[in-house]
Amino acid sequence: MIPGKRDVTYINHQYVIEYLITVPYDDSIEELAHIIIIKNNLPLYVEKELKKDIKKFIEYKTAEYYEDTSTDVVQKAKDQQPDIDGIIKQWEKIMREELIEFGEKRCASDEELFATAYHKLVHSPALETMLQYEHMYSKTIRQKTEKRNMMIKKLSDRQSEEMNKAVNRLEQDMTESKINELVSRHYETHSLLQGKLSSEIDTMKEAQRREYREWIMEMLEENQANSSLPTPSSPLNPAYAENFKSRECNSRSQINLPILEESFTIHLGSQLKQMHNIRILSASVMELCAIEDNEQMSEPTPQFLQTALGLYSDDLTGLVLMTDNKIGSRLSQGFQEVCQRTTEFHFPHIEEQLDRISDVANKYLKNPQPQTSRNANSELLERGDFYLTSHSNLAQVHVIFHIVTDDSLKGSDINSRHPVVLGLRHILKTACANDITSLTIPLLLQYEMTEDMTINWCEKRAELVFKCVKGFMIEMASWGGSELKNLQFMLPEGISSGVFTSMTEMLPRIFKVCNPKILN
Repeated sequence: MIPGKRDVTYINHQYVIEYLITVPYDDSIEELAHIIIIKNNLPLYVEKELKKDIKKFIEYKTAEYYEDTSTDVVQKAKDQQPDIDGIIKQWEKIMREELIEFGEKRCASDEELFATAYHKLVHSPALETMLQYEHMYSKTIRQKTEKRNMMIKKLSDRQSEEMNKAVNRLEQDMTESKINELVSRHYETHSLLQGKLSSEIDTMKEAQRREYREWIMEMLEENQANSSLPTPSSPLNPAYAENFKSRECNSRSQINLPILEESFTIHLGSQLKQMHNIRILSASVMELCAIEDNEQMSEPTPQFLQTALGLYSDDLTGLVLMTDNKIGSRLSQGFQEVCQRTTEFHFPHIEEQLDRISDVANKYLKNPQPQTSRNANSELLERGDFYLTSHSNLAQVHVIFHIVTDDSLKGSDINSRHPVVLGLRHILKTACANDITSLTIPLLLQYEMTEDMTINWCEKRAELVFKCVKGFMIEMASWGGSELKNLQFMLPEGISSGVFTSMTEMLPRIFKVCNPKILN
């Protein structure tokens, strides 16, 4: 601190100005010079010389301040008068903040208590009871959702018929203004009905979520007290439950395309080899997420079991889902509909997660980091950016990596420095740091086959992704964290067997595949 007061003294035809300045001084020197000029009515031509003198003065006094401080510390050490109390308080603070055993004891939150209870019960004989309970809940939501969709479709068909009749009478007693009024009325009626039915489903989901979580806690308490499992009461009404149990399993009317798949075991690493399982398959990305929707099935599918057992573990499953630069846009509507088919018991619903991510992204985009090359005027995500959502009601996935892509991926001139390819590297790094040991990646960075995607185009794109991912996995060994045990490359559904065979023959050439040795 440099003490002083602002004063103006006339000495030898010169003005001497005293002004209080605190060192170290971190504010703008230009602004300080301007303030001194304004407050003392100085001419503007002295600004350049004044800034130079102020800067020189601050640098000198700052060096003097640090020198005095260092001298005091050294002198105290020589005199053997260290600040024992201060050192103890500093170490106490560090230990409390960094080590959990020394941290402040606090009560576990409701989310932590529920997670602990669920993880304990799901790895006990109660698993079958829990899955049956979730299955009955999901059936109720599906029935309600189908009823909503049917009512909205009937309304849309009726409105379309009414609109066609109005257009046919345009030259008779119908005017354009009346048609505009009809369109407005149709839109309002449609929005009100959709909002009403969707609100009823959301209310039912919240009731199911609350009842299920309370039931889990009660079941854990009863199990601990009596070493027995309670019998859950059905959330379905009796009439529907009886009808539900009496149905026979029929084959699906929808004909699914055959799934092409091939599995490999590879070793990566120069000295310490690590084994990984790699799988190539042709499938729809939504089928990997959606739990089998068959109204005739009276038992929970194995997909429920797979998701439940790995939910609160260090063996999570992730999926890379390509989207556009707007969070929650129409491009991701299909995925959101899959998430909305059943109740989310463990994490916030997909709409709430996307809203939170959007709020965080908007704050970041409005205040970008100085070392980034991001356009400060843009409020949209850029290629290669990604965000995560967590799920417990999907088929084979716990975590979704939503990566931003654009039409440049349809071209054939992308390379290893493309933002989306670099985004895959960051996704692998994030997966290793968060116990995600299985990951699915779109091999061609496309979900559908087009006429432009020739065999040469597919081979070139697959080779690029294979080589880049291999390099990322080798680099991953030095990142620490979890090991990526299972890697799944997904090809578009309906791809020809010739292209699929070409992909499966390329993988062993790029990765080192483990082959058994036959001894004669």
